Amino acid sequence: MFENLNWWEIGALLLLALLIFGERLPKVIGDGMRMLRGLRAMAQNATSDLNKELGTDLQLQDLHPKAFIRKHILSEEEEDALRKPLQGLFDDVKNDLNGVKSDLSEVAAAADIKNSGTSTPGSAVQKRPAAQSFDLDAT
Repeated sequence: MFENLNWWEIGALLLLALLIFGERLPKVIGDGMRMLRGLRAMAQNATSDLNKELGTDLQLQDLHPKAFIRKHILSEEEEDALRKPLQGLFDDVKNDLNGVKSDLSEVAAAADIKNSGTSTPGSAVQKRPAAQSFDLDAT
């Protein structure tokens, strides 16, 4: 919920809440938590009532439209047939990235070997490896 906020923003929000609510802040937090627990209990009761009426073990994740279609319309063979091209594409991308990683590690190792002989331990500036030329039209 707060993954887009950094610590400074969260601190500013807490300080703002303290300034607005003052001494009532613990009561407001308690009321909010009580409301959240009530909403969770209502959702759980609705799910259990729906399970009793339908006679199945229904999960909330199953009500997502994609999951519902996948579960009730597609057979396992059809689902595997849909996933097979995507799995092949994923494997190709993974192999390409592993190749790039190994190329970069080779370049870094070569640069370390090249720089180890020319630099002194006390020097703050180290030489960078020469930039590799590449074709702009290919990227």
